[in-house]
Amino acid sequence: MWDYLTSLLNSDTLSPHGICLLWRPELISLHIVSDTLIGLAYFSIPVVLSVIVSKRPDIEHSWVFWAFAIFILACGTTHFFSIWTLFVPDYGVEGLVKAATAFASVLTAIGLWPLLPKLLAVPSPEQLRSANDELTARIDERDRALAALEREKEERQRTEEMFRQSQKLEAVGQLTAGIAHDFNNLLTVILGNLDRAKRRAEDPAEVTRALTAANLGAQRAAILTQRLLAFGRRQSLDPKKTDVNELLRHSADTFQRTLGEKVNVDTRLARDLWATYVDPHELENALLNLAINARDAMPKGGDLVLSTRNVGADAAPPEAPSGSDGFVEISVADSGTGMSPEVVSRAFEPFFTTKPIGESSGLGLSQVYGFAQQSYGAVTIDSAPGKGTVIRLYLPKWRAQDAAEPAPSAIGPLAATAAVPAE
Repeated sequence: MWDYLTSLLNSDTLSPHGICLLWRPELISLHIVSDTLIGLAYFSIPVVLSVIVSKRPDIEHSWVFWAFAIFILACGTTHFFSIWTLFVPDYGVEGLVKAATAFASVLTAIGLWPLLPKLLAVPSPEQLRSANDELTARIDERDRALAALEREKEERQRTEEMFRQSQKLEAVGQLTAGIAHDFNNLLTVILGNLDRAKRRAEDPAEVTRALTAANLGAQRAAILTQRLLAFGRRQSLDPKKTDVNELLRHSADTFQRTLGEKVNVDTRLARDLWATYVDPHELENALLNLAINARDAMPKGGDLVLSTRNVGADAAPPEAPSGSDGFVEISVADSGTGMSPEVVSRAFEPFFTTKPIGESSGLGLSQVYGFAQQSYGAVTIDSAPGKGTVIRLYLPKWRAQDAAEPAPSAIGPLAATAAVPAE
């Protein structure tokens, strides 16, 4: 091999190519200028290809560019050797350069042919413009659809707001009609009995009966007014630190006597129950209202369970106001007929009742709702037809600073204007 290379590179017996051209200046100059320009052009092309590949790393099959760069660089070198061999007969070196050029060109050709289908599949500028136009059209269509959806959303919100307003107006109308009806009946009793007393002034016994009936009507009017104030969160409260378990222990016997023998009252009181900051008298009235409602839902008798437990702020229902460290839950559960979802959704509305006319004012649950709201708590209903009812009253956990704060007062207008509170 070494002898072969030595023989190949030996130029002692060779003559430069210029001799073949008889050293004619015009021919020598023509070859020199032509090969120089071709060589420089070939040398510049790899520089351009390398810059393109370096600046555009996203180009696929970038190795093709590098293969072309090597191939063209070798071609340029052969042209410069053509100038050299005009004067120096190094034909062996020139042959080796041409062999390297041939090797690079063959490898490039072998690698290029399999890429032909992929290169033909590359989208043309016209195809790219068409695809871009189609994409732009789809984006415009989507924007129009989003705009239409936004308009529909705004229209739905306006419709829902109108519906809520109509509910408010309906609730105000029901409240007004209920108040007018009940007060009219009470005033009729009071005025009728006062007129009767005036006409029977000579009969002391008859006057006493008439004044007693008038006084009873006035007391009923006062109770109605108190319930309205409770629902409207405008009643005067005297909150204090209250042990709910102790209150229920003392009230259980009263509840049992009030509800009668058909109803069995049971208490299930949690140990270590937190104290709460509430008006104990109004709390007892609210629980008595719930107990009476439970009795009316059990015409054949049943069980009434009063239970308590501590509830963390994170486990409280959404209706409970934020800012409290926790709540005391008082549960009043009965085994009665239960309520339908429609009745549950309206249970806290003033003057709403499922009982026959004259048997209920429809203010019992609304009074409980107003008391809970004014006490910075909440009340919920869990009921289904035939499965009884569970009403849970949530009252805020007592804090030491509560005693220094002012008592809860009116925190809103008469509640009927606030739509349906149970929803």
